[in-house]
Amino acid sequence: MHSKWDRSNVLALAKEDCTQCRGFGLRGKSGKGEETPCNCVFRAIFRACYTRFRYCASGEKHISHARLEQVNGKDNRHNWGMKDEEFMADFCLVAKRYLTPLEHRIFRFHFLLGADWKLCCRQMKMDRGDFFHIVYRMQQKLGRVFKELKPYPLYPLDEYFGGSVRTSLTTVDRKLFEMSPKFLRRFRLVPPLRKVA
Repeated sequence: MHSKWDRSNVLALAKEDCTQCRGFGLRGKSGKGEETPCNCVFRAIFRACYTRFRYCASGEKHISHARLEQVNGKDNRHNWGMKDEEFMADFCLVAKRYLTPLEHRIFRFHFLLGADWKLCCRQMKMDRGDFFHIVYRMQQKLGRVFKELKPYPLYPLDEYFGGSVRTSLTTVDRKLFEMSPKFLRRFRLVPPLRKVA
């Protein structure tokens, strides 16, 4: 997993009064000499995905419907899908895969079942400080994973749900650019010369 992080894609997510990044979203240099995103950015990404998860889960089930969506790639195919249900499944499965057993138990109780911190602490026999440290660590870990997941990240949400998709030229597009103008003239569109009634 690797995603390019720069100031333009972390500035809006950064917490204004963060003591680590001072609201800029990037902090310190890593071993490779790069600035790394602040933990407040990862927590913001997690919260955005969790808010969308709750929105999808609270929707009326009879309103949910399958949608036809274009799949960019070599063939530019179309698939039927239920994006809300797919997002909820991805959200839960990614959490299960990347969290430790203890973190996943807290994730299930607190985020999926809606138990408050008091109930979680009593049920899991831990104090408040330990609980919130684990919750913050979980949010940071999952926020990074949701953004850097390959090949299809959960964040940004508009790309996941089919709004704007940032892709490079497909193989088919490259072949069209490489074709000779003589070949492409056969596919030229000719508008009608007279008005059709």
